[in-house]
Amino acid sequence: MNYWLMKSEPDVYSIADLKGDRTSIWDGVRNYQARNFMREMSRGDLVFFYHSNTKVPGIVGLVRVVETGIADPTQFDMNSEYYDAKSPLNAPRWQTVKVEFVEEFAKLISLDELKQKFSADEILVVRKGNRLSVMPVSEGAAEKILKMR
Repeated sequence: MNYWLMKSEPDVYSIADLKGDRTSIWDGVRNYQARNFMREMSRGDLVFFYHSNTKVPGIVGLVRVVETGIADPTQFDMNSEYYDAKSPLNAPRWQTVKVEFVEEFAKLISLDELKQKFSADEILVVRKGNRLSVMPVSEGAAEKILKMR
């Protein structure tokens, strides 16, 4: 099993939204490195759900990958802000995964708290200037985060 961190703005899609939906595809990712990380995900991998672009950003819960290799449908939707006219139907440029809700943490683990406990080599989200919405988390860092919840 691998561990990941995925960011979402809570006013767009929050951990509470996923809790209500139970499962969701992680659509709209338009960064090649983030997309490539999703291509590496496997069924059963655990993902830290991170609220970004909010007053206090941080990890708010845990989700599990339940399906991989899904063509992101927003790339073909001309009404979507994520539409990609250059993505062919027979070889989609953008793939995604489906995740399921596992747990909402009792308290947010803030970015400031993560910066105090981890180096940029341990967890990419603390790296200055990092804007990736999907990133790997080492097993050691994941175990420390799980103890912090």
